Amino acid sequence: MRYREVIRAPLWLLAIVYFFMLSLVISIWAALGNDAALISLALVTAGLVWIYSASTLIIEVNNEELRVGKAHISLSLIGDCIDLDNEAIKRVRTRDADPRAFLAIRFWTSKGVRVTINDTRDSTPYWLISSNAGAELIRAIKN
Repeated sequence: MRYREVIRAPLWLLAIVYFFMLSLVISIWAALGNDAALISLALVTAGLVWIYSASTLIIEVNNEELRVGKAHISLSLIGDCIDLDNEAIKRVRTRDADPRAFLAIRFWTSKGVRVTINDTRDSTPYWLISSNAGAELIRAIKN
């Protein structure tokens, strides 16, 4: 493995989501009592753990392919790679977006990489990937 990056949701975001969910638990407690509140608290906590694990993005580059989440592509089919700062990634995911592009972005990550795809069998023009270390990811793809 040449490169591996794991992008997880920040704790402040999880805290906000959990506090909103706890307001639901308090409403259930007020209406139905302690037993229902304890059950809903357990369900809400399990739901937050599921949200945290489902929102995790794993980026890996090995000797043969780029793997982003469940998607993967051979390194031989990758063209240009561009490291994007905050302003550039905002433009690429909004105004300058191509609807055929593969998006592996997380809104809490302000940087990313645009990977051009050179596959005649695939209509996807590029992958847009959230990455905190875009230069390292590009280096791993190109080596």
